Amino acid sequence: MQKPSRLLLATLALLGTSAAFAQSSVTLYGRVNTSVEHQKTGDVSSTVLQNNSSRFGFRGSEDLGGGMKAGFVLESGFDSSTGQSASTFFGRQSEVNLSGGFGTVRLGNYFPASYYATSDYVGMHNHETGTSADAFYQDPVWFGALGTGNKIGYTSPNLGGLVLEAAASLHEQTSGGKNGYDLAANYDLGSLHLGAGYSQVDDDKQLALRALYSFGSFVVGGYYQRNDEAVLGTRNNFRLSGMYALGASEFHLNVGRAAKWENVANSAATQYTVAYNYNLSKRTKVYAFYTKVNNDAGASYMTGAAGTDFSSFALGIRHNF
Repeated sequence: MQKPSRLLLATLALLGTSAAFAQSSVTLYGRVNTSVEHQKTGDVSSTVLQNNSSRFGFRGSEDLGGGMKAGFVLESGFDSSTGQSASTFFGRQSEVNLSGGFGTVRLGNYFPASYYATSDYVGMHNHETGTSADAFYQDPVWFGALGTGNKIGYTSPNLGGLVLEAAASLHEQTSGGKNGYDLAANYDLGSLHLGAGYSQVDDDKQLALRALYSFGSFVVGGYYQRNDEAVLGTRNNFRLSGMYALGASEFHLNVGRAAKWENVANSAATQYTVAYNYNLSKRTKVYAFYTKVNNDAGASYMTGAAGTDFSSFALGIRHNF
């Protein structure tokens, strides 16, 4: 038998490499979202260029056969007004996952599913970013000492419109401290979309319920959250949002109310936002909004100073890639 030629061997090697490439993929994605804003904190006014959670990332997957896939997500935030990168480069997300008919197992750093199932789901006008983002939603896992890292999570397959998610955030210290737990459920039934989220770290916990309904050109939604924290006590928080779409235009109204914390006097607050979006394409829009946070004497939402209000009028551009 004659030995195969070097050209034939090289061709076979190239074909084998191409087949391997065909079974895996890596995608670059991101968002640049920047606005010019006239902001007012108390009696102090300023005009600023505002970054609205701009980010870029890499998402990849490999087909392992038999319906299984391995995947990863690496996402980095940056300030679009200055070009400065985040202090933790992949601080927004860094995970590896394995998925199949059993669902998806996730390991790494990512935002709580309970947040996406409730507050983020109804924050339609500017993707829950920047100064018009929800000022009142509070998650003890995300905003507490644990942050978003060191997580082990599981997402179920779609069970007739119902998707369940669970995650544990590991405290990772030799003594003391508690792990965090995050649960979420999303249920789609035609035009009706329901969600729920629960989080807990030690004695701090929150429960939120969400509903969103679309009919014709209208979309209306809202959520209710109950917090119970060891120091602050209990608090109720709700938000209502609505959108009317007319061609490339979107008209938005968003109102939220945080009742007082049980152990903090005069700590209630109200936030409302009126917004207009014009979609130049599926990926690019221009927008305008006015948002206002009214703090009672003991509340400091958006300002960090008790009793100080915040407002902003913004004109912006958002581009997805």
